[in-house]
Formats: sequence, structure tokens, C-alpha cells
Amino acid sequence: MPNVKLKNYLHLHFIVFVWGFTAVLGKLITIDALPLVWYRMLMATLIIIAYILIRKFPLKVPPKTLAILIMGGIVVALHWVTFFMAIKVSNVSIALATMSTGAFFTALLEPFWYGRKMVGYEIVFGLIVMLGLYIMFRVETGYFLGIMLALVSSFLSATFSLINGKLTQVQRPSIISLYELGSGVLFLSVYLAFTGSYDQKFFQLSFNDWLFIFILASICTAYAFIASVKILKYISPYTVMLTINLEPVYGILLGVLLLGESEKMNPLFYVGALLILITVVANGILKNRIKLKKKTNGLPSH
Repeated sequence: MPNVKLKNYLHLHFIVFVWGFTAVLGKLITIDALPLVWYRMLMATLIIIAYILIRKFPLKVPPKTLAILIMGGIVVALHWVTFFMAIKVSNVSIALATMSTGAFFTALLEPFWYGRKMVGYEIVFGLIVMLGLYIMFRVETGYFLGIMLALVSSFLSATFSLINGKLTQVQRPSIISLYELGSGVLFLSVYLAFTGSYDQKFFQLSFNDWLFIFILASICTAYAFIASVKILKYISPYTVMLTINLEPVYGILLGVLLLGESEKMNPLFYVGALLILITVVANGILKNRIKLKKKTNGLPSH
């Protein structure tokens, strides 16, 4: 059993590494953010359809669940569009460092989502995160738009995680991802058709763009999502959450190694990013300890 746990823990790190590589792919792909996300979601949807047909999973979901899945799909589509827009107008380091605020957007939204009071330490941690962002803004003023887009993307990511937090209790991960990615690509398709974006140039991609988008859709989206949920059978959600916080670290290191000088920032930028990351990890540790204490005392965790 320890070997199985170690194997899955290493697998989790590989998945987080893959997610970090997503941002680098976004910079390497030459097309704009909106068509990039459209292609990503379309390819990932087709891959997951093939997976579901092979596994023969039932596709039927209740109408209320379907409505929530459609909403989730639109949110994740907008999350990815703003994320890749942030990368395009700034760089991988800016986008990923700012995206690490997602855990705190989740902490701020959870009280409203689950109908509980906000606790004092969440407010304190939120202020520390704002300090980290302030440092980043101060030293990298040329990337203001990129930081703002990444903040919007981070907020949408937190919203999406709360939506899926309830859905994963009643639906298979592959079914959730099928309906969400499918509705997301449909939403973007309607927008692109309405704005007259389907011209000849839209479908003329270079070989490298096709290759990178396929890697993005298959390995970084379809595979990583399904594999990360399976890992929860062997590793606690708390360990998974803490490990996922390494995504910006892996992504920034990959960006510096593969993209060179364009990814090197003012040293104070990394101070601000590190402050955010440490606060996010501290929040996770404290939240887990409180949850364990409440379970020991027989109290509800929310």
C-alpha cells in the first residue's frame, strides 16, 4: 500500500507539472486566446467522448444538473480565455503568479456559497495576498493589463471550483468534463459566429500550433483532469490541494528555462509571488487543522 501511495503521489506531481506547462504552451501557440481556447475545448471534448464511449458510461443527467453543468462550462471557457489573454499580453510568470490567488478567491466565496460566516484568519490572509499583489503591481507596472486579466481568470477559476465541488459528489468526472467542455465550446462558437470570426485565417494554423494545441487538449486537459480525480482514491484532498499550489512554481521555472529572458522579472516580483504562495499554503494547513479538530470534537466542518 505505501508503494501505491508513493506511485500516486509522484503521479500527482507529474499532473501538476503538466498544468504548469499549460501556460508555456499558451505562450508558444501563436493564435489569439479566444480561438486557442475554442480549439482546446473542442479537441478535449472529442477525446472525452471517445473515452466515455469506450467505457460505456451513461450520458443522461437530470435537467437541474445539466443547467449547472452548462453554467460551469461557460465559466471555465471565460476562465481559460482570460488566462491565455493574460499570457499573451504579459508572460507566463505574471499570469501564473497572479493565478495563485485563486485559493483565496475560493476562501472569500465559500462563506456565501455554503452559507457560513467568514472567519478572521481568512480576512488576514486576504490582506496579505493583497500586499503580495501590490508588490507585484509596483515593480512590474508594464504588465498591469496582464495582472488584471489574470485576476479575473483567478476569480472565475475559484467560481468554477465551487461549482464542481458539488457536482463531483453526484456525477462521474468524465461526464462532468464532457458537458462542461461541450457547453463551453458551444458558447464560444456562438460568440465567434456572432462576431464573424470564422474566416479563412481562423482555420489556417501552422503545424506547430496544431501540435501544441493537441498536446494542450489531450494531455493538459482531458488526461490531467480525469487522472487527478482518480488519484483522490489514494491521496487525501488536502495533500492534493497543497501539491497543486506548486503549479505556478513549476510553470515559472519552465517559462524561464524554455522562453528565456522574456520571463525574467524584477527580484521584488518574486517576493510578492512568494508571499502569496506561502499565504495560500498556510491557509490550507490552518483550514485542514481546524477541520480535523472539529471532526475530533464531533462538530460539522462547515
